[in-house]
Parts: sequence; C-alpha cells; structure tokens
Amino acid sequence: MYTQALAAGGLAVVTGGTSGVGYAAAERFAQGGLGIVLADLAGEALEQAAEKLRRIAQPGVPVLAVPTDVSDAASVQALAEAAFDAGNVAVLMNNAGIGRRSGSWDEPDAWRAMIEVNLFGVLNGVQAFLPRMIAAARPAVVVNTGSKQGITTPPGNPGYNVSKAGVKVLTEMLAYDLRQSAAPISAHLFVPGFTYTGMIASHMPEKPAAAWTSEQAVDYLIGRMEADDFYILCPDNSVTPERDKRRVTWALGDILENRPALSRWHPDYADAFAEFEQS
Repeated sequence: MYTQALAAGGLAVVTGGTSGVGYAAAERFAQGGLGIVLADLAGEALEQAAEKLRRIAQPGVPVLAVPTDVSDAASVQALAEAAFDAGNVAVLMNNAGIGRRSGSWDEPDAWRAMIEVNLFGVLNGVQAFLPRMIAAARPAVVVNTGSKQGITTPPGNPGYNVSKAGVKVLTEMLAYDLRQSAAPISAHLFVPGFTYTGMIASHMPEKPAAAWTSEQAVDYLIGRMEADDFYILCPDNSVTPERDKRRVTWALGDILENRPALSRWHPDYADAFAEFEQS
C-alpha cells in the first residue's frame, strides 16, 4: 500500500522525529513528495529538525513541528488534530521510544516509563489517527517501530523487551483488523537491526563497524514496504537476514520443544544454539 499512499499524496506523521530513524524516515518521506508533521518533545531540537526538512520538502508542501508527549493520550489527540487540519495522512509512523535500565524485580519507574512511551505511545497514535484515516478511505500506511528485543527477548532489560513485545502484538492485531475492515491501509512492523542512533552514540562516540546508519535502516524499511511486507526485520553489517531467521526459529523452539526459557543463553544449550545458528 505504500506505493499507492505515496502516489495519493498527503502528510507523513512521524513521532520521535528529531533524530535517528525517525528523522531519516521523515527526510525520505519529504523527498518522496509528502508533507511532514514532525512530533517530538518540545525543544530546540524539534524546531531545528523541522527547519532542515523545510529545505528538503517540495515547494508548497507543509512541514509542521508539533510538540508531543506520546505517553499522554491528550497530547497525541492534539497532534492528530494538527495533522488533519493540515491535510490527509498518508503515513503514520509511531516511532518514539526510550530505553531505561530495568530488571525483573527492580526499577519499577523505568518499567512504567518504557511501557508508557514505547507501547502506549504507539497505541495512543493508533487510536488518535486510525478512525479518521479509515473514514478518509485513502491509501495509507501505519508503521510501528518495534525491536528484535521484543521478538527474541534477550536477557538484560526485561522492561524494554516487554514494551517492544507489546508493539509486535499490537501491530499484528492492527494489521488483522485493517484487513477485516477492507480499509485501503496497511500496517507494518519495523524492526531495526543494530543501528547507530543518538541513543547508541551517547555511549559509543564512534559508529561501530557492525552498525547500520539510520538512513540504511529507513531505506530498507521503504523497500520492504514497497514489497508489501508486514514483518520488516532489518539486517546490519553483522547480522544477516538468515541469521535473524535462525534466532527467531530457535526462540519459537523453546515453546515447541519445552526447553528452558531463553535457552539460547542457557549454558546447557549454548553449543547446540551455536551449531544451529551457523548451520
């Protein structure tokens, strides 16, 4: 549906749009001829990002900067009002996300913050925009940014993993409901690989060789949307699509074979996983 949405024109709404994959996506959407509604927390970074996009956008195409806290449903409703006042929405990209340290039985505030932003931020976007996008009956796409940590759920940050696993399930259900509604709107789960974003740069000043740039990840996203893929798991310079498939297959095998939870990281299964991943 992305090709049809681009041809129909309108606006791309991108949350978490001041940097990283959010800004790179907004830039590509502007280059494709769409107007941009850039949403992020209020501040100079939001205004500067919007000004850069105005220099890229085609003449007469709007670029709006709308301060938005995606964890606040009222704030996202205000974003929707601003967007629909400016035109039809062709792309909704629920991308805003945060990372905080968490453990299974500690850091409750971090858990709540990540679930409010990473999961409810996406839900708030869907609930604020989809009724009017469906009523418009125009080709459109919804992109929700997930994470491989929400699919294979590696140990280390359970709060983040849970928030992104929720995005996966929410997006799957959204795709089903849109299909049942016969609306000309497709949903896509965007799962970046190791991507060098501002969050990574804060503790890695130089881009690791294994990481993709945000632009590479977004170009992959757009190519897979053009092919109408729902699950868009990005590779990187270290992890190939085949390796991703093997990791996902192994994670599902924990259920099918009744192995210990997260057996990929269990000492009794380390050798078996290593052999499986390389086979």
